[in-house]
Parts: sequence; C-alpha cells; structure tokens
Amino acid sequence: MQNDNRDNSLSLLQNQDLSPAKMSGGATRPLLYAVCAAVLGMLQFGFNTGVINAPRQFIENFIKENYDVNSGTIFSVIVSIFAVGGMIGCPLASWVADKRGRKFALLINAAFGVVGALLMALSKTSTSLAMLIIGRFFIGINCGFATTASPTYVSEMAPVRLRGAFGTVNQLAVAFGMVGGQVLGIDVILGSDEGWPWLLGLAIIPSAVQFIMLPFAPETPRYLLLSQRDEEQARSVLAKIRGTDEIDDEIKDMNDEDHAMKQEQKFTIGDLLRIESLRTPLIIGIVMHLSQQLGGINAVLYFSTTIFIKTGLSEGDARLASIGVGSMLFIMALVSIPLMDRLGRRTLQLGGLGGMAVFSVLMTIAFFTYENNRTMSIFAVIFTLMYVAFFGVGPSSIPWMILSELFGQGSRSAAVSVGAFVNWLANFIVGLTFIPMSDLLGNYVFVPFTVLLILFYVFTYFKLPETKNRTIEEVTALFKK
Repeated sequence: MQNDNRDNSLSLLQNQDLSPAKMSGGATRPLLYAVCAAVLGMLQFGFNTGVINAPRQFIENFIKENYDVNSGTIFSVIVSIFAVGGMIGCPLASWVADKRGRKFALLINAAFGVVGALLMALSKTSTSLAMLIIGRFFIGINCGFATTASPTYVSEMAPVRLRGAFGTVNQLAVAFGMVGGQVLGIDVILGSDEGWPWLLGLAIIPSAVQFIMLPFAPETPRYLLLSQRDEEQARSVLAKIRGTDEIDDEIKDMNDEDHAMKQEQKFTIGDLLRIESLRTPLIIGIVMHLSQQLGGINAVLYFSTTIFIKTGLSEGDARLASIGVGSMLFIMALVSIPLMDRLGRRTLQLGGLGGMAVFSVLMTIAFFTYENNRTMSIFAVIFTLMYVAFFGVGPSSIPWMILSELFGQGSRSAAVSVGAFVNWLANFIVGLTFIPMSDLLGNYVFVPFTVLLILFYVFTYFKLPETKNRTIEEVTALFKK
C-alpha cells in the first residue's frame, strides 16, 4: 500500500482554503479529474487484494470438479501469482514511465487490467484453470504498475502545497477498493458458485473507466519539461491544472531541482550494497518492508474469511466479518494522517508492530477456545480487526515512505526499487505458503508471524532513527558517522 507523501497532509488539508474563490492554483477541476483517473489504479490494487478472499470455497469447488489436483495448493498459486505479477509490473512501470511518460504508463496499466479481468471472468465458462491463473497474473502486473505509476503521476500533478494531501488519496483508494471487493463477495451479491467469475471479472470496471478517462487527462508538466524538454507544452498543461497563468515560479523550481539532481552523484543498487553508509539504511528499509508482509497481514487480507470460519462463524457471517477488515484499514488510513507528524515514524512503527504481536497472540488463544463458545468466536473477530488496526497505524504506510526519507536524491530511486521488489517478493511468499502452513500448524498458524513481529520490533527499536522534522541531510549524516 504505498504513499510517499503522507507527511503534513492533515495540516495541509486544514490550512488550505478550497472554496471556489481559491480554486486558482489549487484543487482545480482539471487537476481533480487527472488525479481521479490515476488513482483508479490504486483502487484496483485494493479491490484485487480483498476480492480473492470470499470466493475461496467456490474456486476450489471449480478446481475439484474439473481437475485432479490439490485444490488448496492451486488456490495458493492463484493467490500468490498476483504478487509475481506485481514484482514484474513495479519495475516495468518505472521504465515505461521514464521512457514514454507517466500517462502512457497508466494507459498500459489499464490495458493489463482489462485483459486480466476478462480472462478471470471467462475462466469458468471456458472450464480453464489456466485462464484464471493467467488472468490473476495480469491483474498482478496491473497492480504493480499502479503502485508505481499512480503515486508518481499524482505527486507530479499536485501543487507543492497540496502534494501531501493528494498523496493520501492513493492510500484511501486502496482501502476503498478492498472494502468494495469484500462487500461484493457476500452471499447475496456475488459470493456464490455462479457469481465468483463475475466477482473477479468486475476488476474490468476501474481499468476500463481509467482507460476511457486517461486520454482526456494531460501528461505531467514535470515530465514534459524535464524529460521531453517541451517547455511550451509544459506551461500550457501547468496553467490549465493550476487555473492560473502565474506559473513562472513553479517552472523555475522544477528547472532548479533538475539542475541540482544533475549535480548529485548517482548510485546503483550495487553501490547501495557496497558502501556502508548506504548499506545500513538499505537494510533498515528492507526490514521495514519485510515487517509489513511477514508480520502476517496478507494472511488476513487474503484469507480472513477462512480464518473467521475456523473460529466458529458460519460462512455467511465470516464473509460479513471480512468486510470489517477492509473497513478498518480505511478508517486507520484516515486516523494515521495526523498521528504521522505528531508521534513520528519510529513511534508509530513500534506501536503498530507491538500491537500486531499482542493481538496475534490473542487470536491464537481464541482459536483454541472458540468451540461451543460463541463469545470467543466474536472476540476472535475483534482481535483480528484490532490486529489490522495496529497494522494501519504504522506498518501499512511507513515502509513505503521510510526509504525516501533515509536516502538522498542520488540513491533514493535505487533504494525504493529494492524496497518495492522485496515487498512484492514477501507478499508472494505469504500468499503461497499460508494455506499449507495453516494445514500443518492448525491453531498455531499465527505463532510464526508473532515471533517475526517480535524480532521486527526489536530491530526497529535499536536500528530505526526518527526522521520526523529532520532534513534528508540530517538523516543521511547519521549513517556516515
């Protein structure tokens, strides 16, 4: 779930007068249109993370009826192949965005989404497991593209004074998409043997709408000016989205920033591993990304319906309870905005990891005591939602922003790329192994996650510096001592 621009977002929102009289140079209609078109990709990411949860039983029934294979193992492949696509889509999006532009990358992203959704929607009619797996893979590429291309486009379109506020839109779109996928997966809508292909196929809607909207949205002025060297077009677009012709200062700022970047030494991934002052923050960033995924959150996001059924809820009640998971993430995305600057990254990361560890222990206790005990079944749901809430406090967003705050301009791009790859790789591992691990460990399935959360907490306590209210120069100087 990425968002590199959450800092100061609440204060930005509070201090901005967005009344019609003040729309010039602020949140103009062309700007809002462009941002809405871009963040549909992040909504798609949230939808496809949450939507696979509810129809597990029906997909496994489809597999059993048509193939002589282990349905649980194949379902794990269907879940985890999404992350493989993400690992491919993320760096591919960076390359396409640099070579052909941010808008073109978003169009490619939408095309992958349309193809993937069609393959999944038609898989049952065609009795093709391959179509389902390939469709899920294409959707993964689509979402990998989105997690790179959408935040980049939004940050380059937004005015500086609103960049943090607009940056939160990506996070909210992910949570909203997740809730939407879970709501549509309940029994009375599309959570059935007949409905599940259409449930997965609904992913075509945000991609198709994005594909239709993007031709009427502009390329970012920054890309036009600094990559295409087309100042006339950059000025035209900037004047349109700012609602004013007074854009000379912003053009100058972009040129100054470009000049400063050219003066700064560029570092490769190999340099990050070789130079100690870069290797230390890289390790910290990697561990933060691992803590996000290997703390078990995707086990809950992908399999919460299964988890709730194991605590004694009926399948219908379990699907309804799963809606609370996405809703909790949405709520915490809002709550964490003011906390980020008041409490700091380190405090929120420690609080989040500690809370997740505590409630994963309580979830395990509930697994052992729910039988013939309706109260403990309810508490198991509450413990799971609290686990998700503490994830939303810090670990959901801090790993994505921390690398950009630990590295200078010359090494930031390489570091962020490594972090994104590690995140998707860990996502794949959890998606592939959770069902076999659940079968093997039974009620102890969250114990390994608890152990890892404790280790991540200890590492964070001793290694992660506070970056709140510190400049990049001050932070990087900590690792040069």
